[in-house]
Amino acid sequence: MQPVSRLEIIVSSQEIEKITKVLETVNVTGYSIIRDVIGKGDWGIVSDDVNLGSSTLNNVFIICYCHREKVQSIVEKIKPILNKYGGVCYLFDAMEIRSVRCVAS
Repeated sequence: MQPVSRLEIIVSSQEIEKITKVLETVNVTGYSIIRDVIGKGDWGIVSDDVNLGSSTLNNVFIICYCHREKVQSIVEKIKPILNKYGGVCYLFDAMEIRSVRCVAS
């Protein structure tokens, strides 16, 4: 086991490219994106009810794990994106349990 940081980022689907570019710039080796996120936040209920023929108004949920020393750089780079376009980022401490030997049963 080794300590890692978990970042959860909720942004407009239009910002996926900007956020993933930041993650790749600081060498985050993997991330997951969940599309069409609905919920309630500071601006009220966010849903996909207003579908104008595209998913550009929908939110996405981006989850990534990285070594703790990369967090400051990621936060510095995504903060301007969140401030300009809206969105939120949460940071958690986590432990990574990685299997290096996969054995089929």
